[in-house]
Amino acid sequence: MTKSPNCDGNGLVQTSFTLAQLADPDVAEADKILRTCVHCGFCTATCPTYVLLGDELDSPRGRIYLIKDMLENDRPATPDVVKHIDRCLSCLSCMSTCPSGVHYMHLVDHARAHIEETHVRPWPDRMMRALLASVLPYPGRFRAALGAGWLAGRVLAIASWTPWRGRLPAVAVRKAVPVAAGWLGIARRLTAMLRLMPARLPNRSSYEGPGVFPASGARKGRVALLQGCAQPVLAGSINEAAIRLLTRHGVEVVLAKGEACCGSLVHHMGREHQALAQARANIDAWTREIDGAGLDAIVITASGCGVTIKDYGYMLRNDVVYAAKAARVSALALDVSEYLMRLDLGAPAQPSGLTVAYQASCSLQHGQKITRQPKDLLARAGFSVRELAEPHLCCGSAGTYNMMQPDIANRLRDRKVTNIVRTGADVVATGNIGCLTHIQPASAVPVVHTIELLDWAYGGPRPDALNSVQHGAKDSQRIAIAP
Repeated sequence: MTKSPNCDGNGLVQTSFTLAQLADPDVAEADKILRTCVHCGFCTATCPTYVLLGDELDSPRGRIYLIKDMLENDRPATPDVVKHIDRCLSCLSCMSTCPSGVHYMHLVDHARAHIEETHVRPWPDRMMRALLASVLPYPGRFRAALGAGWLAGRVLAIASWTPWRGRLPAVAVRKAVPVAAGWLGIARRLTAMLRLMPARLPNRSSYEGPGVFPASGARKGRVALLQGCAQPVLAGSINEAAIRLLTRHGVEVVLAKGEACCGSLVHHMGREHQALAQARANIDAWTREIDGAGLDAIVITASGCGVTIKDYGYMLRNDVVYAAKAARVSALALDVSEYLMRLDLGAPAQPSGLTVAYQASCSLQHGQKITRQPKDLLARAGFSVRELAEPHLCCGSAGTYNMMQPDIANRLRDRKVTNIVRTGADVVATGNIGCLTHIQPASAVPVVHTIELLDWAYGGPRPDALNSVQHGAKDSQRIAIAP
């Protein structure tokens, strides 16, 4: 291993924060994280952006040094630093690889907050980020935006059939109709958003909360189920499946009053005040249930949300009012696959015989270290489970990443879809709504949430996405890479 001039004789990164800087608990934590790095570079092999781009500054090791330099010198983020931090997916594959236990997640989250506080982004970036932060975490607003986006998508689809489409080179169009570069950037990102729109508008779920869904028969447990923000709008069937499966097996399910977005979407945009406000709202909502009829767990069906909720204790560690409550909530948080492993689901009611390609979401395998449970549950339910090649590499969704960095996101998605096709599976199972909505438009193989397959296997309805499944379809019928 080549030693860096910023490392000591043991290879550990050295820092030079002042005592005044270290009085800030966030800086002190960053210093602690930085000092665990040994500059080994193992992380570069599993970092999606480094694998694609080959730039050291687009690897965890490179970003660590950018962050170190920025924080030590207590200066605003530069455009170059912002570019490389923005390209990070926060997939946390580096944390699974790192032999020294560097907590990259907390470090890059702190860097994103520092960027948000000190850097003035170009107006197109500010506009897009403000739009996403003000719409996605709020189901009512998102549902309205989805309707408008769906309509815009249909208009574009009609326009794509016009006789002149594709006959004029793009450069000629730009010369004929001059457009500012900023607007072109916005148009590109809006196009990326529209491509994520479902083919038809999802129906509103009859399972929306707040409310309580009683257990069938003798009650064996009581849990709160995270309702979420984007997921119930895009795929209400996911939480519906979870509620059906849990209640059939004796678990009472609560959709708590006053619950909000988990805060993950804005947290990873560096908007700490908004993220912490959403976290506190959820902590209050679930604490009322814990102190009332009690909760055995807080069950989460969106793995990206699960990483953040399990981190509430850390996020609010310096809040004298919420620190203890946040730690209690984080201790109760479980992915739905973790909780189901505690139950005796019995024999499947209707083994399907389908082959399932399991897509391990980064937030599940790297963020929560959950690797075997979903696959074991699917196998017990009668599915033949196949692994993907390069399972550690992100699909490119990563919250809002596929809208803010569509080029990199789509390259990663297409790589993932190619690996899905090679499994020869009938269906893809994943544990995160982001992966599902990002992969599905590019693949003819249907993508469903793991809980939907489990609910079906144990007596629930067949997932709508499987209605057109042809068992044993040829590889040429399984792929439709989007442009």
